[in-house]
Amino acid sequence: MDESGIPSLSEIQTNASYSAYNLTGFSTGNTGGGVIAETDSRYKKVYNATDLAQALRKNSGIKVIEIMNDLDLGWNELPAAAKTSPFAAHNAPLTHPVLKKTGVSKLSIDGFDGLTIFSTNGSKIKHVGISVKRSSNLLIRNLEFDELWEWDEASKGDYDKNDWDYLTIEGASSKVWIDHCTFNKAYDGIVDVKKGSSGVTISWSYFRGDNGSAGSWVRQQIEALEANKSAYPMYNYLRSSAVGMSPDNIIAISSGQKKTHLVGATEFASDNADLEVTLHHNYYLDIQDRMPRLRGGNAHAYNIVMDASGLVAAKKRITPEMEKAITSKGYHFTVTSNGAISTEDGALLVEKSRIIDVASPIRNNQADPTDASYTGKIRAVDTIYENDGKTFRGDSDSAGSPLAPYPAPAKPFSWNGFSTLPYSYQPDDPSNLVTRLLAADGAGSGKLDWAKGNWLLTRY
Repeated sequence: MDESGIPSLSEIQTNASYSAYNLTGFSTGNTGGGVIAETDSRYKKVYNATDLAQALRKNSGIKVIEIMNDLDLGWNELPAAAKTSPFAAHNAPLTHPVLKKTGVSKLSIDGFDGLTIFSTNGSKIKHVGISVKRSSNLLIRNLEFDELWEWDEASKGDYDKNDWDYLTIEGASSKVWIDHCTFNKAYDGIVDVKKGSSGVTISWSYFRGDNGSAGSWVRQQIEALEANKSAYPMYNYLRSSAVGMSPDNIIAISSGQKKTHLVGATEFASDNADLEVTLHHNYYLDIQDRMPRLRGGNAHAYNIVMDASGLVAAKKRITPEMEKAITSKGYHFTVTSNGAISTEDGALLVEKSRIIDVASPIRNNQADPTDASYTGKIRAVDTIYENDGKTFRGDSDSAGSPLAPYPAPAKPFSWNGFSTLPYSYQPDDPSNLVTRLLAADGAGSGKLDWAKGNWLLTRY
């Protein structure tokens, strides 16, 4: 260490080369909270909700937050000292037996410029939706987000009631890097970017639905509904002879994650043009939609895996007769299968990625295919697509490509506001992606066992 007690770069790094984990994408230039010593007053070790509330209060002066252990942050789990800004009560849970006890909180990261939030062990953050507002130079690394989904009776399966997202980046925030995180099933979206936010990179992260195993989050929910069917009209109808679904069928169909990344919350908003998101080296397992869904602006997805193989089996559990009976009552209970979507003149490049069993991998319109104003620009390059026993590797604009944009006529691809990407990157061969991202040092939290200070760095 130098005289200030700040570790040097050579002391932080080991002899191994970690250059694959360098910050790149639209968040290039993001400084985070910087490299500072644990003894510095701007470095805060967080053990509980009160610690976190103190660290994230406006003008706290904190630059580095180290999450030391799992945090249960539901509104009913917070001590009185934490029930104040930046925490607030979120929409009240209605159906999940755990969340009805814990409650759900909102947590705001508002007005920070230069902040790193990380753990060394992949600590879990549960029962809270986090909103990043009017902030810049923010790093969120090596954390797992969990337990923020419940069965939706209120909007009949549309999941439009609670508005629980793990992370929302909004308020024209800029330079946000989310790296080596794991995101489990959520009620609404996983990480949404809106209101003109720019400079966002999401990398080396794992997004997954529920596995439906004994004691899983979804199974706990369905078992609670099964024990009191008459209190839940939609669930009761699915179990009735009119539909004839078993609890195991309902668990399997419910287990996939419905939405992932909404980039631009409002159609044709003037600040959608500012949106910038890079996704790279992320694994999306049993995700139904929005990898990402872009409204205006620019997005670049490279070296990602969309693996919907588990959703194929789940969808087969819904017979045509069941589907007809469900829709006749205005209920929404199905399995969607969309991949990357660009709309409203957004520019989205999907590059050197692998797409497995996604029925509609590349979409360019979700409102009116006959109205070009709703159509986005989207192109896939050197991407492997596997579906229905067939494998294709190539581009979306190759003759006969199964990756051709759908359902509107394709718009010629060009970036919005620049001719070439404003950053350098080194993509991997997509044929190795599944193995690489599922490796012991691959995508997700708790994967990298390295010097603690490495989480403060952006280049290796």
